[in-house]
Amino acid sequence: MNDRTTGGIHWSFWAIGVVALLWNVGGVMNYFMQMSADSLAEYPELARAIVAGRPVWATAGFAVAVFGGAVGCLLLLMKRSLASYLFIASLVGAAVTMVHTLGVAGDRSDFGAFEILMYILMPLLVSAFLIWYSKYVQRRGWIG
Repeated sequence: MNDRTTGGIHWSFWAIGVVALLWNVGGVMNYFMQMSADSLAEYPELARAIVAGRPVWATAGFAVAVFGGAVGCLLLLMKRSLASYLFIASLVGAAVTMVHTLGVAGDRSDFGAFEILMYILMPLLVSAFLIWYSKYVQRRGWIG
């Protein structure tokens, strides 16, 4: 074993997997916090407006996005190729949720660059990256 690989798998696989899992677990925690009226009361006004008017289909998309991503990361770390399918579901769920978020944001003038980045672009970019990465590590033979 050298400083670059562990059992033929580069150390970055584990680092990316753990960071992605933490990101998605944060999303799961956010999902549960949004389901609690007490926790939601502490959110900024824009976030409360997005959650308060969220229809069932957008909430379902949010659940698929965060739970699919978290389970996908666990499967990735367990070296299971099924992870890529959950990352695809996560991206679809994030996109469904973003349709609603953009509708609310389009009606608000205080939706700035930070909110666009964190609420819209980051979930989509992370999901897309994880799809690509899971396919990449599968081609490398690190997961099967």
